[in-house]
Amino acid sequence: MPDSLTREAPRSGAGSGTYDAVIIGAGFSGMYQLHLLRDRLGLSVRVLEQGGGVGGTWYWNRYPGARCDSESHSYCFTFSPELYREWEWTERYPGQPEIMRYMNWVADRLDLKRDIAFDTRVTGARYDEASNRWQVATEAGETLTATWLITAVGCLSTANVPKIPGLEDFKGRWYHTGQWPHEGVDFTGQRVGQVGTGSTGIQAVPVIAAAAKHLTVFQRTANYSVPARNGPLDAEFKDWVRQNYEAIRTTTQSTPNGHPFVIADRSTWDVTEEERRALYEAAWEKGGLQFRATFRDLLQDKAANDTAAEFLKAKIRSIVKDPATAAKLADIDHPYAAKRPPIDTDYFEAFNRDNVALVDVRANPIERITPDGIQLRDGTEHKLDIIVFATGFDAMTGPLLRLNITGRDGLALKEAWAAGPRTYLGLQAVGFPNLFTITGPGSPSVLCNMPVCIEQHAEWIADCIAALREKGVARMEPEPAAVDRWVEHVNEAANATLLPQAGHSWYLGANVPGKPRVFMPYAGGMARYREICNEVAAKGYEGFVLNK
Repeated sequence: MPDSLTREAPRSGAGSGTYDAVIIGAGFSGMYQLHLLRDRLGLSVRVLEQGGGVGGTWYWNRYPGARCDSESHSYCFTFSPELYREWEWTERYPGQPEIMRYMNWVADRLDLKRDIAFDTRVTGARYDEASNRWQVATEAGETLTATWLITAVGCLSTANVPKIPGLEDFKGRWYHTGQWPHEGVDFTGQRVGQVGTGSTGIQAVPVIAAAAKHLTVFQRTANYSVPARNGPLDAEFKDWVRQNYEAIRTTTQSTPNGHPFVIADRSTWDVTEEERRALYEAAWEKGGLQFRATFRDLLQDKAANDTAAEFLKAKIRSIVKDPATAAKLADIDHPYAAKRPPIDTDYFEAFNRDNVALVDVRANPIERITPDGIQLRDGTEHKLDIIVFATGFDAMTGPLLRLNITGRDGLALKEAWAAGPRTYLGLQAVGFPNLFTITGPGSPSVLCNMPVCIEQHAEWIADCIAALREKGVARMEPEPAAVDRWVEHVNEAANATLLPQAGHSWYLGANVPGKPRVFMPYAGGMARYREICNEVAAKGYEGFVLNK
C-alpha cells in the first residue's frame, strides 16, 4: 500500500489498447477489483467509468437526503486493517457527500485513479473466440481488448424513469433521484410532486418538504419504515470500532445479511405477547435495519411476520395525525422486509406538515403528465413546478444488459436472459467465457450490506484468475447443468422465505414494465454463499468448463 496519498487528477478517455483485464465501473466493486488484479497479481488492468469520478451509485445518487442504510463502520472496505482504522466516519449512517469523500480517499490512498478512464461510456463488448479476447468499445470510438472482462456496474445504477404520457410536454422541471444534478436543485417556493415511496423516496420526502412551498407525494405502494436514529458518532464509539476491527469483520462475514449485528436466536413464539411488544419497542427506539433481527423467523413464518407488520403499522397510525393519511400510509400489502426495508429520518412525521399532501395512485392512478402538472384517472390535476421521480432502478440485470454484451457465436446477453437472468453463482453465464459479473443476479448482492458481498466476489474472482493462470487455463465458463442447478437452488432459497410474496418488488423486476418476473438475488444468506463459493474453488472450480 502506498505510504502517501496521490493527487493525480482523474483522466478522461480510455485509450485503445490490450490488457489482461478490463473492468467496467469504478464504484466499490471496480476499485477493489482493480487493486487486487493490478497490485496483488501484477496484471495490466484498465477501468472504464461513465461518471466523472469514482463512487459508482453514489456518484449519481445525490438526491436530497441520500444516505446509506448500512451503518458506517460496516459500509466500507475491510480487507485492510490500516485503511479501516485510518478513516473516521462522522455519523451512524453516512450521507452521500461523506461516502464520496471516503471513496476518493481510498482511490487516492491506493493510487487507483491512474488506471481509471473517467467520462467513458461502454457501448458494447464482444467476445472473439479465435483470439479468446473481449473487445470493448466506448462511445468515443476506442476499442480495448482483454482476456478477462469484469462488470462492476452495480445492482442499482440504471434509472427507471416511468413512461408516463405527456412528460415531454411538462413546462416545469423534472428529475430522477438516480440522475440528480451535481449542482443540486433549489425547491424554495416551488410546488413539487414526488412519484415513488421506496427507500429513496422515503429519504427525500422530509428534506424536500422542508424547502418546498408544497410537496405532493404520489404513493402507489405503501411501505414500512423504521427510524434510522441517525446522529454523530462520539469519540468512544470511534475508538471501539478501531479496537474491534477483527470482531466487526468476523461478524459481517458470518451473518446472512453482512451487517455488524447478529440475528437474535429466538423465535417470535418463544416469548409472551407482552415481551414481544417490549422487544419491538426497544428495537424501534434503537432504530435501523437491526429491527428485522429481533426474531430469527420473521422472514420464514408469515404469522411471525404479521406481529412485526402490525407493530409497525400501529406506529404509523400513532405518528401521522390525519386518520385518512395515516390509513393510506399504513395500508401495506406485503410482509415486513419482503421488499427492501427502508429506514428513515422523520418520514411519517413529514405528513403532519401543512405543506405536504399524500395522493393514493393505486386507487386513482396517474393518467398523464400535463404541461402544468400531473393528472389522475378521475380528472384531478395537481399543479406542479417540479416533478421528482423516486421510481428506483432497472435493478440487477438493467446495468448489465445496457452494456450490449455479445458472447460466443454472436449470442447477446439480452437474448440469453430474455426469460430472466441465468448464472452460476451470480458470477458467470453460459456462452460468455472469461466474463465475470460482480454481485450479479443469482448472488446475495442487494439482500446484503453491499461492501461485504463485493469484497467476497472480487477476492474470489482474483483468486480464480490467479489459479487459472498458474494452471495455464485460458478460458472459463459455466457448465449448462451447473447453471440449471444453481438457478433451481436460488429459487428454492427464495421460496423458503416470504420474499416472493411481495409481488411488486424490484427483487422480481416488477417495477419495470415488460421485465421477466424472476426472483434475482440469492436468499440463502451471505455466509452460506461464501461457503458454497469456497467449496467450488476447492474442488478445482467445480461446475465450470476450463480450457487451456
